[in-house]
Amino acid sequence: PPGDTAGCTFCHTSPEERCSTCHQRHQFNPAVARKSEQCKTCHWGKDHRDWEAYDISIHGTVYQVNKWDPTQFDMSKKLADADYVGPTCQYCHMRGGHHNVQRLSTVYTSMGMSNADRGAPLWKEKRDTWVSVCDDCHSPRFARENLQAMDEACKDAGLKYTETFRVAENLMLDGMGEPMPKDLAPDWSGQHIWSLKIGAYHEGEKYGGKKGESGEFRMSNCSDIERVCFESVGYWMTYIFKGMAHGSWNDATYCDGSFGMDRWLVKAKAASEQARRFTALEKKAGINWVPSEFWRKGDYLDQLSGMKIVKEFPGKTIFDLCPEPGWLDTH
Repeated sequence: PPGDTAGCTFCHTSPEERCSTCHQRHQFNPAVARKSEQCKTCHWGKDHRDWEAYDISIHGTVYQVNKWDPTQFDMSKKLADADYVGPTCQYCHMRGGHHNVQRLSTVYTSMGMSNADRGAPLWKEKRDTWVSVCDDCHSPRFARENLQAMDEACKDAGLKYTETFRVAENLMLDGMGEPMPKDLAPDWSGQHIWSLKIGAYHEGEKYGGKKGESGEFRMSNCSDIERVCFESVGYWMTYIFKGMAHGSWNDATYCDGSFGMDRWLVKAKAASEQARRFTALEKKAGINWVPSEFWRKGDYLDQLSGMKIVKEFPGKTIFDLCPEPGWLDTH
């Protein structure tokens, strides 16, 4: 619904293609666009925690303490001539003043797990570029040691998420998930596939879809354990990756990073144990539990695109209605 997605659509529509998003329409001053605060209009929040990670890092602290002093941060100079006492967002990600932010970025995919060192040539090139930025102020060894620390943190996070996911998956496969995909209103795309069947890497109809079909993450109208899995990878793994990447180690650990994943793994295990105990008791007592009707329909669910598709285009999903690949990105 528009009210729910106001923050999403603001950043993921025309602001991505406007100069005034960073330069500010009523000033259009390059000095404004060189300040780190300009980035946090979009680059903050639970699932893309860039500003928070930078702001409470040592680099962000240096910036916040000294940004009022033009001898330390002279924003009137072109970025190519910048000589700051600490890096800004723009200094690292738009090094030299170019506007292709991805060129000197590690590329944000799979909550950072793609960037963990697996020896792939693509990531070696990106990681070498990262080191070349850091060694403006640090030694290459220092930069690579921090990359290694990020790798280890991401790998640990991946182990925790895999275990959390497996607990939820086994519960669903054993028919003890509350509720199951068939008991729910459709997801935003008009499907009834298990929300964690992402990327079509599971086969068969036991997950609610046909071979090759992929589910969509649900943030509402799903079982509690599915929501726990979503938050574990969507939020806490992001805190860990973004925190380590920006030198905000506290963010990667205490601020719902590693410790948050620990708590959510325990929560998933506890939910699974409870569901299995309830199922055993219901079976012994001869109770046939049927999910409440509010899982299938409700005032809020009626506002979702999936309900509209099911009503107006029976048997179709939003993907069937797209005239061409990429259409959803612009409509």
